[in-house]
Amino acid sequence: MPLKSPFQLDLPLTDVLLFVFPPNQTPSDQPVWIDAEKTDNCLSPAQLLQWVRRLGAGLDKLDIKQNEVVMMYSTNHVFVPVVYLGTAGSGRIFSGYSVAATLLMGSMVSIAMQIENTGAKLILVEPPYLPTVLEAAKKSNFPRDRVFLFSDSSCSPTDGVKDWSSFLPRTRTAVLNYSSGTTGLPKGVMISHQNIIANVCQSLYMRPLNSIKPAPSPSFLPSKSPSSERWLGFLPLYHAYGQLWSITAAAITMTPCFYMRSFSLVPFLSNIQLHKITHIQTAPPVLVMLAKRPETADFDLSSLQNILCGAAPLGKELQNEVSGRFKLKVVQTWGMTEVTCSSLHVPGLLDDRSGSVGHIDPNCEMKLITDDGHEAKTGERGEIHVKGPNVCLGYWRNEKATKETFDEQGFLRTGDVAIADNKGWLWIVDRKKELIKVHGFQVAPAELEAVLLENEDIADAAVTEGLYPARDRKDMYSSPRAKL
Repeated sequence: MPLKSPFQLDLPLTDVLLFVFPPNQTPSDQPVWIDAEKTDNCLSPAQLLQWVRRLGAGLDKLDIKQNEVVMMYSTNHVFVPVVYLGTAGSGRIFSGYSVAATLLMGSMVSIAMQIENTGAKLILVEPPYLPTVLEAAKKSNFPRDRVFLFSDSSCSPTDGVKDWSSFLPRTRTAVLNYSSGTTGLPKGVMISHQNIIANVCQSLYMRPLNSIKPAPSPSFLPSKSPSSERWLGFLPLYHAYGQLWSITAAAITMTPCFYMRSFSLVPFLSNIQLHKITHIQTAPPVLVMLAKRPETADFDLSSLQNILCGAAPLGKELQNEVSGRFKLKVVQTWGMTEVTCSSLHVPGLLDDRSGSVGHIDPNCEMKLITDDGHEAKTGERGEIHVKGPNVCLGYWRNEKATKETFDEQGFLRTGDVAIADNKGWLWIVDRKKELIKVHGFQVAPAELEAVLLENEDIADAAVTEGLYPARDRKDMYSSPRAKL
């Protein structure tokens, strides 16, 4: 029998824009989205709503139809929420592209592929990346006059490309975030309005809990007064994790969120000290830096109270090292793009030191399926299959992948392997079908990742297979120079 969340919520049945801006509530004039470097460059919910309306009218002017895709290629800045909410709220579909992916791959192939796969009708690009996008647009036969410069300040036309302001005057797909899923090439994940609303509500519900006992379902109306918390928005806004917390959750909770264009350790530490950041949402590599890098001693990080960590396996040793060093709570979560952002949380006020990724989010249920297709027993390993209101609609223009990813009961096959105890706590232990066999022994990538994350000298790592007579061997190379 599937594991069911002990929590149940009454989720709002509306679209994302009405969720963030209820018609009977006046938006606040207090800044929520703030540039970490230039704090006078900011937007309040009231200002954001004005820009969202202008964007909707501009998309109408360009004859961008309902359910057509607007693609964004930009680092973080305060106008990204305008495009995210304005596109989805006006019935179009938002799709962000990873700036980091193109820089790493050094090729236009992946961005051209996303242009073609989404069938995008409009591209908004931050000025430094215009040459990259124009090259990809040419490769994919995308019309140049549907590329617009996109920044937090007005831009002069460049190479004939105009500034985005020049065109400004319900279960449907709101966002296309790209994911490799359990296998294969990146695919567009169709995230609906209800998916976003559900996952924001689920995540916010779990934050103030100090036990696994159910609490009454809150109303989830946007806060009328600013939160005492202060967040640092360094997670990329083309990614589900950043979108959920730094855009939508910040709007609902009225929490000032200071945006960094990209992550770099010293500016990150400086911004925590300067803006007295209380909460961050992050991934294990940042915790490694907090635990290991000497630069952390140069900054006052005492304002930090809570770290939410997801996106990759986090060993309990690292979790507890950061908790102890900075005298705060490190709370784990688990998710993937296909569940909007997350489906498991440790209750936010619970000081868990076990390395668990927590309990099933409200209104969700899970099965742990063993390799032989049976539901796992307590303490037995099994692949997570999940179902709930935050689970995506499927893959964009890829019915085959959609059918392969969902089982006959409508559960999403995640590819992540977990164990559960008799109280409903879960631990991620591996990825399915990624076991490395060495001399007949199975080596779990999650174990290797945990070791790598604990080594402060390793910035990145890659694995390649070598051909060695009569031997089974994998070579791993780590950056900058060490060969493991």
